[in-house]
Amino acid sequence: MAVPIAVLDCDLLLYGRGHRTLDRFKLGDVTDEYLVSTYGFPRQFIYYLVDLLGASLSRPTQRSRAISPETQILAALGFYTSGSFQTRMGDAIGISQASMSRCVANVTEALVERASQFIHFPEDEATIQSLKDDFYGLAGMPGVLGVVDCTHVAIKAPNAEDLSYVNRKGLHSLNCLMVCDARGVLLSAETHWPGSLPDCTVLQQAALTNQFETELHKDGWLLGDSSFFLRTWLMTPLHIPETPAEYRYNMAHSATHNVIERTFRTIRSRFRCLDGSKGTLQYSPEKSSHIILACCVLHNISLEHGLDVWPSPATGHMEQPEEEYEQMESMDSEACRIRQELLLTHFS
Repeated sequence: MAVPIAVLDCDLLLYGRGHRTLDRFKLGDVTDEYLVSTYGFPRQFIYYLVDLLGASLSRPTQRSRAISPETQILAALGFYTSGSFQTRMGDAIGISQASMSRCVANVTEALVERASQFIHFPEDEATIQSLKDDFYGLAGMPGVLGVVDCTHVAIKAPNAEDLSYVNRKGLHSLNCLMVCDARGVLLSAETHWPGSLPDCTVLQQAALTNQFETELHKDGWLLGDSSFFLRTWLMTPLHIPETPAEYRYNMAHSATHNVIERTFRTIRSRFRCLDGSKGTLQYSPEKSSHIILACCVLHNISLEHGLDVWPSPATGHMEQPEEEYEQMESMDSEACRIRQELLLTHFS
């Protein structure tokens, strides 16, 4: 004889049958200071996310009581900015820890679906020229369309015995390739690369490379550090500068490229689920990659809303694996010619 199995609803056990929707927490009942300290963002920003993601988060459900989009967003922001599924945070918005986890998954996927809407290179000539002007204003480096670098985010060891995620420090991580503009707005974010891959290999295999080599911006370049090969569209520092012009070029390159490091610090400071302070992301590589990308989308949206305070100290407990900065000079003679022309034209 079949034995019936009871499926327990955690929220039902906590709050009983009287609630059709789980929206015990009201944004209007608390101050902006409380929202910022607990969820990382002010009221108007949260309202914007509700408008942006509401349709995706209100999908039909077989559960008797749906969790409101507002509550789902608060739960996800609480996790992104603290890195913890704390019971007290779930209690504050009236849901269980299990429901917190479901909310994070729902909001993450809704943000990832909109990644291309918020993370992309400009296409019109006026915006591209403004991009170059902003970079030129930093240290006098002309023609820059973005600065590129990689950063590692720690994840739990995959269930499979897969060493591809073990980085040079012996830790499991994802190696994330990103490009930003002079303000720190992300123009490209590829968050899925295994931590064992060195930066130069990630770039070689990335969609970014195909984008620049086949279709994008023949009249400008990205700036990358010494872990990358020199390319016609990627200017790297000179390994051993000898002339005053070469020193000036390297100094301008370093000052401009520093924007991406500040951007990484900003993202880790705002989204503590990525900085390692509460441990590694306890998800599969695919889900961890989506969480990182969701935080990147929120980073860009926050800059659109004027929430662009740069952190002063470096934050985070995840040490970045050191790349071997050997002389990564390209055999591409055209790339060498372009860099030499840049030196003669602007730094001599």
